[in-house]
Amino acid sequence: MRAGDTDDRLLREVLKRVATTLKGAQVPFALTGGYASWARGGPEPVHDVDFVLVADDVPQAADALDAAGLRLVDPPEDWLTKVYDGDALVDLIFSSADRPVTRERLARADELRVDSVMMPVECATDIIASKALALGEHRCDLGPLLLHARALREQIDWPLLRCECRTWPFARAFLGLCDDLGITAA
Repeated sequence: MRAGDTDDRLLREVLKRVATTLKGAQVPFALTGGYASWARGGPEPVHDVDFVLVADDVPQAADALDAAGLRLVDPPEDWLTKVYDGDALVDLIFSSADRPVTRERLARADELRVDSVMMPVECATDIIASKALALGEHRCDLGPLLLHARALREQIDWPLLRCECRTWPFARAFLGLCDDLGITAA
C-alpha cells in the first residue's frame, strides 16, 4: 500500500456503509469516480470513495451519516462534503467540474451490485465526463483516465461524451487521444 492510501478492504466497507445509510434515509445518490468505474469493470482505486448527490439533499445525507456514526467535514472547497469512517474517506460531491449534480444525472445511473450491496452507479459516460472535465493545467495526467476509458469503452456513449466535453480543451484533447488510440472505435 502506498503512503496515504487506505486499505482497499476498508474503502469497500465504508462504501457499503455510506450507500446503505443513504438508501435507508431515502437520499437519492449514485456511486461515481474510481469505484463506479471499478463496479463497471475498470481498475480498483485506492484513494477514496465518491458519491454524487443533489446539493439540496446534502443536509439530509449529512444528518443520516452523522446519526450512523460517521465523521463529516466541510472542506474549503464549495462543491463537496467529506465523510470519514476512521481514516477511510468518502467524498459527497454535489457539483463536479463546475456542473451541479442534477436529478437527471442521478436518473442515468444503473442499479448494480457493488461488493454485495445493490446501489445506483453512475453511467460510464458520466464517470468519464467528470474525470475528463477535471483535467486542467495543474492536473493533466491522462494515464489513469485512459485506463478507465479503455475498460469502459463499450459502455460509453461517445457522441454524448463529446457533447459534454465540447467546451473544455483538456477534455477535447483527451478525446482526440482516445480517437488516435482506437479506444472510441469500440
